[in-house]
Amino acid sequence: MHGLDERSWGFLTREIGAQPRLLPERPVPLGNLKLPGSRLSQAALTALREALGEAHVSRERQDLAEHLGGKSYPDLYRARQGDGAHAPDVVVFPADEGEVQVVMDICAAHDLALIPFGGGTSVVGGVEGARGGKRAAVSLDLRRLNRLVHLDPQSEVATFGAGMRGPEAEAALQPYGFTLGHYPQSHQQATIGGYVATRSAGQASTGYGRVDENVLGARVVTPRGVLVAGGRSPASAAGPKLLDLMVGSEGAFGVITEATVRIHRLPSDKRRACWSFSSFHAAAAALRELAQHLGHHLMPDVCRLSDSEETRVTLALAGQAGAALQKYAALRGQKAPCLAIFLWEGNDAAALEWRKAQSERVLARHGGLRLPALVAEKWEQGRFSGPYLRDDLMGHGLFVETLETATTWARLEGTYQAVGQAIAGTLREMGTPAVVQCHVSHVYAAGASLYYTFLSKEAADPLAQWEAVKRAAGQAILDSGATITHHHAVGTAHREELASEVGDLGLGLLKAVKRELDPQGLLNPGKLLAEQD
Repeated sequence: MHGLDERSWGFLTREIGAQPRLLPERPVPLGNLKLPGSRLSQAALTALREALGEAHVSRERQDLAEHLGGKSYPDLYRARQGDGAHAPDVVVFPADEGEVQVVMDICAAHDLALIPFGGGTSVVGGVEGARGGKRAAVSLDLRRLNRLVHLDPQSEVATFGAGMRGPEAEAALQPYGFTLGHYPQSHQQATIGGYVATRSAGQASTGYGRVDENVLGARVVTPRGVLVAGGRSPASAAGPKLLDLMVGSEGAFGVITEATVRIHRLPSDKRRACWSFSSFHAAAAALRELAQHLGHHLMPDVCRLSDSEETRVTLALAGQAGAALQKYAALRGQKAPCLAIFLWEGNDAAALEWRKAQSERVLARHGGLRLPALVAEKWEQGRFSGPYLRDDLMGHGLFVETLETATTWARLEGTYQAVGQAIAGTLREMGTPAVVQCHVSHVYAAGASLYYTFLSKEAADPLAQWEAVKRAAGQAILDSGATITHHHAVGTAHREELASEVGDLGLGLLKAVKRELDPQGLLNPGKLLAEQD
């Protein structure tokens, strides 16, 4: 059950005038979406069936609808309205790298766009079935490449098929006493290949590292052949690191079929803590000291700081328990508290207690107030539920979206204010005032991420509403000197801002790589780079 209770609806009514619908709008069933007529030639269809077997080549309406996009607001809104215009013409399910190569060759021969598809969790338009000027679009579903290929327990390294989902990877590693330690909010559906292709960051990346910090190598099928990038050693001085061209390439340069990554000892023990601070400024200063003075091996594995607005919303929706925490903080001088959640994991209880004590000394020095650890436990229990709640709220006519960035400590507070004001101001001007909240979820010695969640009533044209907010927030991010994306990737949503971040020369280098590896422009058209690029 992911819907809001009566108390939560009361809060939204007071804040933004939202009312629950007696009969929420239900999404059009996927099988009933209006799909475009197939543009796939019989010759191409026959070639795909001969290569993979008829059972692994689908033009069933359900399969086409399931591959028309990811989880961005435009993707979800269009699907809810029955708009299947972005659906591919066919979905194929290769069994191994060789079959991926054969499919790619068929696409080259028949002028077909090829869209790699893992868990379908992109929130930036990264998997929609765009043809890019090609005759038809093929969605390449990698779910059958889902095995643990190799495990090296001595080196703490594992190689996975790209289609292996997060829970499958954990289930494969845990009997050997290991974990990937990578838990993005999309964990239940996202895949290893998707993690690498988008430079994913998990909720415990402060402790375990982002995927680009842990990936050692990848096998990538391109129209020019198979690229084996990295994987030989933990470090190398053999020229520029080709692996970095594939990490974050979003399927535009090639299809990742295998990834070799560092793994970690499965923790047997855990400590949790919740602290509150009098301001975002004080809390950010505490996190900065944790990162810069304690260092990677001592600081918490999870550091999550809510701003005062996200804290206010969280406590308001928590009922009597939330009110009690709010009162407790207020009595100690925190009128608009900012909650912070911390988790430490490991296998040595004494070492965990010592790490926790070292962190809490820092938190106390910055005026932090210790709250019950149960708050952190409750967050942990519900940390994957956000996407499901959004689906329910959309049925009640609410516009719900997220965006994220990252910047240095020197720019953090300015960026935080500018982006939040851009979001709130744009929605207010459209006559749909919003709740705009933010949290820090990834902490580095040099800076931190900022993750915004905002909701308002839908405007008359929700897609125009989304575009206006995205444009205003994106400009505020660029003007602040922050990155256009910390872990969601570029896709189509941030494509136009990419040049502002990497510069014309940098964009030219990316285009050159695209031309070298994919001269016909078959791979994931319009993602990362514009189609004509």
